[in-house]
Parts: sequence; structure tokens; C-alpha cells
Amino acid sequence: MEKNLGLYSLFASLATSVIVELLFYTLAMQKVRESIMHNNMMYTTVDVYGGMVFVFILSMIVAASIWPGVIEKRMRKR
Repeated sequence: MEKNLGLYSLFASLATSVIVELLFYTLAMQKVRESIMHNNMMYTTVDVYGGMVFVFILSMIVAASIWPGVIEKRMRKR
């Protein structure tokens, strides 16, 4: 039971980070489209991709500190 904790935490952290990253991508690309429509190139797709990397790394750091405790509590209840 305990040796699977790391694997479960890894998958939960990856899933959380990918979801947050996709949310960031969707919202950021909306902003890029709006700036193109108004001829105000404030953000580019390169900015979005760089932001995606930044958001993924930060969300992995946060998720990796939260999920192990949550999963361990759930495993103890069984």
C-alpha cells in the first residue's frame, strides 16, 4: 500500500498540472485572439507557450506538495 503512494501522487500531480495548463492555454489563447481582432498585438503565441511551461512547473510544485498527504489519508481510511 505504501509503495504505491509515490506512483499515485505522481499521476495525481501530473493530471492536476495538465488540467491547470489546459485551462491557462484556453484562456490565454482567447486573449491572443482578442488582441489580434483589435489590432493590438499585446500577447503572442510564444508568450502563451512560455506561460504554459511556467504554469506547468508551478502547478507541479504545488500539486506535488498537496497530493501525497491527501492520498495517504485516503489510503489509511481503507
